[in-house]
Amino acid sequence: MTDPVPPLRRDAERNRQLLLRAAHERMAVEGLDVSYEDIARAAGTGMGTVYRRFPQRQDLLDALFGEHIDMVIGFAEQAWRYEDAWAGLTWFLERQLEIEARSRGLGELLRSRHQATALVQRAHERMTPLVTDLIGRAVRAGQLPAGATPADFAAVHVMVGSVLDASRTSGPQLWRRALRIALAGLRHAELSDDPPDDAVIGHLYNDQTK
Repeated sequence: MTDPVPPLRRDAERNRQLLLRAAHERMAVEGLDVSYEDIARAAGTGMGTVYRRFPQRQDLLDALFGEHIDMVIGFAEQAWRYEDAWAGLTWFLERQLEIEARSRGLGELLRSRHQATALVQRAHERMTPLVTDLIGRAVRAGQLPAGATPADFAAVHVMVGSVLDASRTSGPQLWRRALRIALAGLRHAELSDDPPDDAVIGHLYNDQTK
């Protein structure tokens, strides 16, 4: 059994919260590329304080976005409870993109704008079975064409997310129109009998920066 981690001193915890607040505000607007130097400056702390609290960048991302990731997983779980599978799927995608619209950094993290953290990987692992089940139910109900897969919905997420990122300042609600168009296209698409393997999902996300 390992010894419990002692609580931070009051001033150390205060600095940690200042750093998290500064990182959240900067990354919501500028994305994940915000440097530790910029975060320290915005928080009014020194660089040493940043590295003491968050030695690795993944430590910062996990602390910053853990609650948001749990929220996205919760959306998937709620969608699974919908009696109408198509309504659940569309509700889930819209809720997910809404919180991405409020935070550019979260959108980049979920769409693997940077290398996915273990936190995001676990989220995908938990969400994929729920989404797969919803898709299967929608296919059986005649709401989706046979052959629809989670990779198709990942493609919708990536495509609409790209619109969201490109129009944050010029048309912040344009992604909603793009989502309706993409979902209507998927719902009435003539899909081949050779659906993509689920492994394609990882390539859809990870290849965006290449």
